[in-house]
Amino acid sequence: MTTPTAKSTEEAKRMEKEREQEQEAYKATCDKYVSTGLRRNVTVQFLIDRLIKMGCTPPNGFIKCVDCGDKMAGGGFGVVEETIIEKKDEASSVAAASSSSSSSSLSDEVAKRSKTEQCHRTDADLKRQLDAADDGKVRLRLLPEIFLCQQHLRNETHAHEAMVHELIHAIDLCRTKMDPLNNCMHMACTEIRAENLSGECDWTREFAKGKISKFAGHGAECAKRRATLSVEANPKCRDKAREYVDAAFDRCYKDTFPFDRHPNLR
Repeated sequence: MTTPTAKSTEEAKRMEKEREQEQEAYKATCDKYVSTGLRRNVTVQFLIDRLIKMGCTPPNGFIKCVDCGDKMAGGGFGVVEETIIEKKDEASSVAAASSSSSSSSLSDEVAKRSKTEQCHRTDADLKRQLDAADDGKVRLRLLPEIFLCQQHLRNETHAHEAMVHELIHAIDLCRTKMDPLNNCMHMACTEIRAENLSGECDWTREFAKGKISKFAGHGAECAKRRATLSVEANPKCRDKAREYVDAAFDRCYKDTFPFDRHPNLR
């Protein structure tokens, strides 16, 4: 006779296997979208070519498909790398002994986060990273990597737009000393540019979503709305996200680099 506990365990295993199979299918489709983007999408190809010419050649596996769970996003840019700052000169052996426990705890936290995909890191994780950096305990660096959320891509067009969006961030990181983790104006600017130049604010899509109240200026309003949501994801910028976007908007919305004009108008 099968006990309720055994049935529950079997059901959990069955569901986990089904989820694994589902994610394998999502990943295969996403990988195909990435491949077609790299081989056939002229905007993706143009941006990667510019990165190479700017001296920022993307490494193999620069764009990858990952399981983002319930996080509703098409993709993301950058992996936050943490390096613990070793204190070379302790005031005394007593001070060194008292700090060993907290240092060990910090090392454990950093090691755990380093094994977690960026898209699975929580808001609390980012806040702890930023707080530790502010306290001089760690040094943060944004590694230029792109991930696509394989189960949230609607179709090939969506995937390619997400690739272009994240590649604009890569361009900005390459051409400037951009620090979107700590500088909210930097983050607002690169998000405005990515929303504007990626095609994600196409009026037909916005119209289908019921987001257009007027056709004139819809692109700017869409870029502002979406950029604000992105800036709000940074705990340092959240409370004044719209203010940062408004302050950066005029200059950054007009900045079409590396295109000579908006790619939709080419």
